[in-house]
Amino acid sequence: METSTLHGQKAKLADVISYQADAIVSKTLVKGETGSVSIFAFDRGQELSEHTVPFDALVCVLDGEAEIRISQAAHRLRAGEAIVMPANQPHAVKALQSFKMTLSMVKV
Repeated sequence: METSTLHGQKAKLADVISYQADAIVSKTLVKGETGSVSIFAFDRGQELSEHTVPFDALVCVLDGEAEIRISQAAHRLRAGEAIVMPANQPHAVKALQSFKMTLSMVKV
């Protein structure tokens, strides 16, 4: 299993990653055979285009605001809110303002 420098250390997740102008920044916190946990920082207007993955993915918004589309249904999420993007369903992510999120993917 691969782990980040946070292994065994307390951290405020929103402080683990910084925003960069006109970019999406990501950092893997934990990665193993059965899944991973990553953290992302999206500058305002940045987006991940629609795609699918073969496993469930939990998004937890840490800061800011985003639109998560799942099978054409739009969901507006703010800091403190979460949503599961089901396996094999098309989804996309767009930053309505700069925002940070964790992404936990579970391979079953």
